[in-house]
Amino acid sequence: MEFHCSSNGGHSSTKLSVCSSSSSWSFSASEFDQPFTEQQLQEIEAIEAAYQSTSAKKRRPNSTPDENEVSCVSPDTGRRLPRSILSHQSPHSSPLSPCRVNSKMRFPALNFGGRIIYSRTWSEVDRASRELAKKINSMRKGMDQITIGFDIEWKPTFRRGVPPGKAAVMQLCLDNSQCHVMHIIHSGIPQSLQALLEDDTLTKAGVGIVNDATKVLKDYNVSIKAVDEISDIANQKLAGFPRKWSLGSLTETLISKELQKPNKIRLGNWEVAVLSTEQLQYAATDAFASWYLHEILKGFPHAQKVADPEPIV
Repeated sequence: MEFHCSSNGGHSSTKLSVCSSSSSWSFSASEFDQPFTEQQLQEIEAIEAAYQSTSAKKRRPNSTPDENEVSCVSPDTGRRLPRSILSHQSPHSSPLSPCRVNSKMRFPALNFGGRIIYSRTWSEVDRASRELAKKINSMRKGMDQITIGFDIEWKPTFRRGVPPGKAAVMQLCLDNSQCHVMHIIHSGIPQSLQALLEDDTLTKAGVGIVNDATKVLKDYNVSIKAVDEISDIANQKLAGFPRKWSLGSLTETLISKELQKPNKIRLGNWEVAVLSTEQLQYAATDAFASWYLHEILKGFPHAQKVADPEPIV
């Protein structure tokens, strides 16, 4: 069964259907920072002067800036752009630009826009796994290392002393054209899927993936090999103090998108007979984000360590 999500306007389709393999998700260059033209800079200077004049009259002496104020300093001139200007800029500005946001910004939602292949019976999962293995083998001819985005979902428990459910859903995303959502609580893990998971030449990327692999081993006695923790890679590639990244925080930092996590889906029943379109979209987007962010981070050089300042004698 295939599920198609339209990327038009960030809204997903609410209908299950067989879809064309030509559908894909891509990020256009227009989604990232574009330089100001000379005319725009002149207009900014004029508005900035008016803005600062008005703000100076309204602001009390010794007052501190509004905590929700957005400031952006031009690396060339040191010019500080007011919030009134930034509100008209593209919401897709690069997180690596010199703009700093003090308040929580709302980014456009990340939604996987390719084919979602949903399988829930043993035969469907087996067939999907064989097709995925065939695609991986064809890709090996031109690639040194193949990575697949990986994630799992399970039914949570809200009663003390009651353990959470078994891993119920497994998501595998190999590229931006299609993601597999396998309802393993009903199908189990066929030998064809187990072979993919235990293949130590196929990298499985995710955030918290070691814990996910441990749960799969406990629940299904299948050992997932060649796992790559995206949070660790981010700490190697991004400057600053090491931190424990979530998939959502990395999505915002790297591509200025929001990975939405509504509790009614995240904490919902993943053991239902048939997953809803919302559950399918959520599951596929998580696996896609894991694959896509891993691909981005692979292209980054390792961050140089900042030397500790010499002690003052």
